[in-house]
Amino acid sequence: MIRKIVNIDQDKCDGCGLCVPSCAEGAIKIVDGKAQISADNLCDGLGACLGDCPRNAITIIERDADEFDEEAVEKHLQAQGVTPKPQAHGHGHGHGHGNGNGLGHGHGAHGHGTGHGHGAGHGGGCPGSRVQSFAPAPAQAGSPAAGAVQSQLAQWPVQLHLVPVTAPYFKDAELLITADCVPFAYGNYHQDFLAGKAVVVGCPKLDDNNAYLNKLTELFKVSGIKGITVLRMEVPCCGGIVMAARQALAASEMEIPFREVTISIRGEIVER
Repeated sequence: MIRKIVNIDQDKCDGCGLCVPSCAEGAIKIVDGKAQISADNLCDGLGACLGDCPRNAITIIERDADEFDEEAVEKHLQAQGVTPKPQAHGHGHGHGHGNGNGLGHGHGAHGHGTGHGHGAGHGGGCPGSRVQSFAPAPAQAGSPAAGAVQSQLAQWPVQLHLVPVTAPYFKDAELLITADCVPFAYGNYHQDFLAGKAVVVGCPKLDDNNAYLNKLTELFKVSGIKGITVLRMEVPCCGGIVMAARQALAASEMEIPFREVTISIRGEIVER
């Protein structure tokens, strides 16, 4: 039958996985680093996952597809150890893209009623990727305990694949791009580098540098970033994150001050 169904552009998808928890039917999975529909009959075609894709890779199309099957969805969720939500299809619900308080606006063809709210407009239904901005905790009165270090983190998430490029904490910010081994090697990372900055973290050896390049290009274009510091390790493979940042800056055609800092595996600043 010809019906509306979710379509995921494999060229645009970077496999971040934000769409997975936003699908109440569990119809989306990550296969070989790309989001895919598990089976046509699991997708209701409402598109609750659309607003949670930072790459705009998800659209609703009309094509020949198996009919949406509520029974199949229930069995699929139970097989994954997920209890189907009682307001599922049939008696009307909308999938909403909410405001962080679980409030959503419904859209779709399965009646009317309450919607599933999804986070703060970013991050889907996964608490681990919900966008948050916050002030670092104030320093405690008196002398700090020996070895105690005050966190300077002022945002969540931090992983480059997970951060939305339109997150409010990027606006007019100094951006710290950190290779993910650096905070382990450099003991005073928070005070010397992170304080007062927005941060993204990634591993150029284990992750897809092309995805980094595309994500950073878009981030530089839309966020109003006013300065970029790339913090890398001295090992050769770590140069990939610097290369991705430099290429992204060139591709964005933005003029943003850029600096690179290299940390040794013994935790010393080698070059800045």
